[in-house]
Formats: sequence, C-alpha cells, structure tokens
Amino acid sequence: MLERDRIEEDGTTLEGYEPQATRRQAADGESSRANRGWWDRNADEYQSEHGSFLGDDRFVWGPEGLDEAEAGLLGEVAGRDVLEIGAGAAQCSRWLAARGARPVALDLSHRQLQHALRIDGGPGKGVPLVEADAAALPFRDGSFDLACSAYGAMPFVADPVRVFREVRRVLRPGGRWVFSVTHPFRWAFPDEPGPEGLSVAASYFDRTPYVEQDEEGRAVYVEHHRTMGDRVRDVVAGGFRLVDLVEPEWPAWNSQEWGAWSPLRGNLIPGTAIYVCERAG
Repeated sequence: MLERDRIEEDGTTLEGYEPQATRRQAADGESSRANRGWWDRNADEYQSEHGSFLGDDRFVWGPEGLDEAEAGLLGEVAGRDVLEIGAGAAQCSRWLAARGARPVALDLSHRQLQHALRIDGGPGKGVPLVEADAAALPFRDGSFDLACSAYGAMPFVADPVRVFREVRRVLRPGGRWVFSVTHPFRWAFPDEPGPEGLSVAASYFDRTPYVEQDEEGRAVYVEHHRTMGDRVRDVVAGGFRLVDLVEPEWPAWNSQEWGAWSPLRGNLIPGTAIYVCERAG
C-alpha cells in the first residue's frame, strides 16, 4: 500500500508517519469514515499519478485497461439514466454522457469530486455530481436504467449486500448493475508488483479486513475481502441475477505498473473481477 500521513484529531498530518497495517474487523461506520478521509487526503496524488491513464472521459474497468468501448458490458447507454458509484473525478460518467447517456456521478470523497469540477471547468459545466455514501443513495426508487462502478465503493464497504439493495432500489425493472473489484484470488498473495507478489502468503478464505490504523488504533484506510463465492451470493442476496463474470487478461500493449498490478503478475494471475448483474424482479 502507499505510505500514508499521520492523521491528527484536528485534521493535520505528520509527514513521514506510516500507519500500522493489520488485519482486524472494521464495521460500516468505521470503514466509511476511514475511507472518506483517505480519499480526501490522497485524491490529489491519485489523480496526478493515474490521471493520464484514466483520461478525462474514458471508461476503463481496471488497471488492465479494459475499456467499456470494447467490452460493452453495460449494453446500449444512449438515452439511459446511469448512476456511477464511486465515480472519483467522473471520467466514466463523461464517457457515458458523450455517448448520449444521462449520467450522475456519485462519490464519498469531496476532494475527488473537486477534481471532477476541475476537469469540467467549474460547477454546472459537466455531469451532475453527488457526494454521498453508496449504502444510502439519495435518490427515489426507480430513478435509473443502469448503474456502474469501476473499482468504486465495493472494495471498501463492510456490508456489500446493503449497497446492492440500495442499487436495486434505485434501478428500474430489468436494470443492469456492473461493478469491478480486485479479483478475490489476489488476497492470498502479497500486495507487490514484482516476483515477491507471486507466492501465496495468506489464506484466500480469511475474510478479515485489511486495515491501516494510526497510533491510537483508529482506522485510516480499510479494504474488505470477499471470496468469489461470497460475491456471487451477495449479488443474489441483494436482489440481482449474475449474468456474466469477466476476468480481464493483461493486454500486450499495457506496460505500466499500478500499485500491485503489473505485466508480470497480470500475465500469470487475475487482477480484476467484473460482475455483470441484472435487477431481479
């Protein structure tokens, strides 16, 4: 993981402090607070480091570089109302808008949405932006035809079924919900892009969250692990049918490393899982 700054109660930081990484339980509230704070603090670095890969109006499903333009997992988007969850700087939503969709970009992080405003050139000049938690969507029932999330929200929530039920609520009958996350298989390996990341170091079946915490034991970053079977059961419990499961292969053209994603690992083990779901009932 990236080195974090120390977080003081007054919001200031102490440069050079690296939080303690551990595996422990972290409930909804703690996870949400920790990840909102982390993304607010690290949005500038994230957009600076990955902005050229993401583009201003590109819909990419993960570090492998699979584009929605190629994959077509959402189906026809023109004329559709689309909710992007965990939108970051709303790159995917801009791509959707350019193809005739009516997207709304939602994110937990205020700072990420400020980057969306920067790219758009100011308020009212781009897609609608909403700051909210994915587990409590501020929309009426049946507001959208499609929902999508490219590595947004789902890796960071303690109760994915609660999110799925919220997404189902705001979708119209037959609506499609497509989201990508770190491939569950990766949790058995060290989070390293080189050869050291190719040896199994932990149990794939250990669902204990990955937590970075400060000196007081307060979480400042949380990721939650679900096995492949867990994800499928969560999708069904949330009121969806799983219609496809995509595991992108690493393409020959992609030579970049993105954190623990790399051509070395990508050519040997899966890095991303994309779940294509439809609203049941």
